[in-house]
Amino acid sequence: MQKTSKNPLIEILVNIIIPMMILNKGGDYLGTNGPTKALIIALAFPAAYAIYDFKLNNNKNFISILGFVGLLFSGGFGLMQLGGEWFAIKEAGIPFIIGMVILISAYTTNPLISLLIYNDAVIQTDKVSEALKEKGNLEVFDIHLKRSTIFLSFSFFFSAVLNYVLAIRIFTEIPLTLSESERQDILNQQIADMTWLSYLVISVPSLLIMAAILWHLFKGIKVYTGLTITDVMRGED
Repeated sequence: MQKTSKNPLIEILVNIIIPMMILNKGGDYLGTNGPTKALIIALAFPAAYAIYDFKLNNNKNFISILGFVGLLFSGGFGLMQLGGEWFAIKEAGIPFIIGMVILISAYTTNPLISLLIYNDAVIQTDKVSEALKEKGNLEVFDIHLKRSTIFLSFSFFFSAVLNYVLAIRIFTEIPLTLSESERQDILNQQIADMTWLSYLVISVPSLLIMAAILWHLFKGIKVYTGLTITDVMRGED
């Protein structure tokens, strides 16, 4: 099945805006155990989208799987009304695990930057390889890919730290004197705050770091092959 391009606006709507609105206000309109129902419905949107995207694009990659597992943990922690430290560990744990996998891959024959960025869908790798062979720079470019992969892993470690700090500040202790429904409603609001704040506070610096990694990768391509970005980007001949 041919892969379809993703619409960023739909992804933001389904994974952030709709769940946030449901978590903030849904409990007021769902009757008995409204906050719990709101949590389940809110989590159903990104969960359904993840399954739909997986079936449509056959996107069998480790990062997507970890993201979905993280979503299930959020729902489970929310339904069990666990303390904020569990959410902080989960929010930091997912990007940390991804970072470790990427870092380990840097010391293998298939660094993950080749899967994520330096691949045939983005770059004309055959063209790059041919130019590298002509200039005798295949081995030195492999080292460059290794360094780029290490830099990429650091971006996820940075995200893990930011996630942990943000989660600790958002998931504050909920008074035990409140009713179960009130406690669930407050927890839902905390999950909603974490959803949109993490996107704003973490995504922006992560994108800047990713841009720097891309610059480093393409600079190496130019140095070791003599080809420019427009020469090697997919769709450019």
